[in-house]
Amino acid sequence: MKKILVTGGAGYIGSHVVKALGEEGYELLVYDNLSTGNQWAVLAGRLVQGELADRSALDRLLMEFRPDAVIHFAASIVVSESVAEPLKYYRNNTATTLNLLEALQAHGVNRFIFSSTAAVYGIPEVIPVDEQSPLLPINPYGTSKMMTELLLRDLAVANPLFRYVALRYFNVAGADGGNRIGQAYKNPTHLITRALKTAAGSYPELQLFGTDYDTPDGTCVRDYIHVDDLASAHVLALKSLLAGGESAILNCGYGRGYSVREVVDLAKKITGVDFTVTEEDRRDGDPPALVADSSLIQQLLGWKPEHDDLEYIIRTAWAWEQKMAGSI
Repeated sequence: MKKILVTGGAGYIGSHVVKALGEEGYELLVYDNLSTGNQWAVLAGRLVQGELADRSALDRLLMEFRPDAVIHFAASIVVSESVAEPLKYYRNNTATTLNLLEALQAHGVNRFIFSSTAAVYGIPEVIPVDEQSPLLPINPYGTSKMMTELLLRDLAVANPLFRYVALRYFNVAGADGGNRIGQAYKNPTHLITRALKTAAGSYPELQLFGTDYDTPDGTCVRDYIHVDDLASAHVLALKSLLAGGESAILNCGYGRGYSVREVVDLAKKITGVDFTVTEEDRRDGDPPALVADSSLIQQLLGWKPEHDDLEYIIRTAWAWEQKMAGSI
């Protein structure tokens, strides 16, 4: 079976993809600095702790493992933090990816899957947004990911052997259906996780940022995708590249949006806790609505999501929160 290098594979999304790849029988090497990831979350393959900025370490790793493809998750991902610390995001997300790509080219590795984001679209004029929509990010996080997409595009032009798939994630949520892994950040910013941790008593209240958006109830609208469905998209993208498929940029979402208030109400229903919600001013860098047109990934890769159900998403996340209560 093919050898796959997974950067950031000890993190939330990366660990779910590693689990899925392990079930498919791939030989895996996970490279992660464990700044936000967890050793226990790596359910398949071998974990090596290291930095993407360390070119000599990358060279040694690539010479030893000789991967057939790379799936690249490692990144900083908090929008509000990117506004406050933009240079951190351009260093961690763009510069380190450039370093990785240079190393891969030096070692002849020409299959690459990139963890991108719907934040590259900024505030789309048309909802749902498709892959042909203009890239107009409104925060450094989105810009850092867009810059990496441009690196990949230009590299693919310069090197006809290089093929890549960039998957633009919408709002990833939920946990492994078997309750083995899930989101485990010490200070999560994801709405569903914050709401559930508030219900569990980890926070005294849930802050709702912005109630005056041009949306049906005034709060932001997002397309929530279950992490297991996102993992299956990566497996399909990998199989396509290994079989000689062309480069592609693909949205990963369900094509329906839920407002912050709708998510909060459902979280209260599932947990049975009427936790306190406070209304705050808008945060910098938050678009009013982001909903995916994911018809292209379904057409090109045959992706068929199995968990397009917000209640299932929140229930799996709640089961995980209850399992991990007090340990994170």
